[in-house]
Amino acid sequence: MPIAYFENQFIPFEEAKLSIATHALHYGTGAFGGLRGIPDPQNPHQVLLFRLDRHCDRLSTSARFLNYDLPASKIQSVIVDFVQKNQPTTSFYIRPFVYTSDLGIAPRLHNIEHNFFVYGLELGDYLSPEGVSCRLSSWYRQEDRSLPLRGKISGAYITSSLAKTEAVQSGFDEAILMNSQGKVSEASGMNIFIVRQGKLITPGFEQDILEGITRDSILTLARNLGIPVIERPVDKTELLIADEVFLSGTAAKITPVRQIENYQLSPNRPITHQLREKLSAITENRDPAYSDWVFAVAI
Repeated sequence: MPIAYFENQFIPFEEAKLSIATHALHYGTGAFGGLRGIPDPQNPHQVLLFRLDRHCDRLSTSARFLNYDLPASKIQSVIVDFVQKNQPTTSFYIRPFVYTSDLGIAPRLHNIEHNFFVYGLELGDYLSPEGVSCRLSSWYRQEDRSLPLRGKISGAYITSSLAKTEAVQSGFDEAILMNSQGKVSEASGMNIFIVRQGKLITPGFEQDILEGITRDSILTLARNLGIPVIERPVDKTELLIADEVFLSGTAAKITPVRQIENYQLSPNRPITHQLREKLSAITENRDPAYSDWVFAVAI
């Protein structure tokens, strides 16, 4: 997208540049968010943002891990201005990022400059809506006792990157990471759900997962639709015999899993389909029961 927010001003994207000495580049001391938006199908003069308030709250919380006080209201105001200045006409993704912007070499979070930028890009389907193949990664999800997993800390994503590349280079689309206890945690950048005997099951927060906003949305929708929901540890073997498996995230939305390792999963996915259709209707502001999940920006 042509305009970025950088160092407290809106400038052309090409002019938003960081020094090679930037502290966050060396130590992973940044945190990011990600939210989707679409042109309003009913109103050409509006853009719809999905759960903007939750995304801003989570980034503000992530910033606190970096010793940076950045109010959610400030993030939201910048994002709304960002959308109005760029006037997107297709589905898009916004990436807000907080970081230590000093040029020093000491790894620290105190007595250091912080900053915040926003940029965006056009984005359709991040993963195939027809389903993806997954391998069980040889890399393990970090533990919350050594890294603040309640935030989207940039340095943590080295593990996701290693797992994703390992999966793709061995012939799969995506990776599933286990935690240090040998239980299912999440995919490289997505939460994971399974369906067994009509019940929707997903690892709980104690399994070192990210507190996903799409995950939270799915759990709410499932309960309201009368689908039994269970948050608990999930074993590797359950993935292989599940009736349905899907991944969820802002970029991935709801993406079915068709294969895990050499196990082919059923193409019949009634609960996945029901939840995906419901979520799609909400993001397009076609479901008045969830209108508070959609933030309309006039352009």
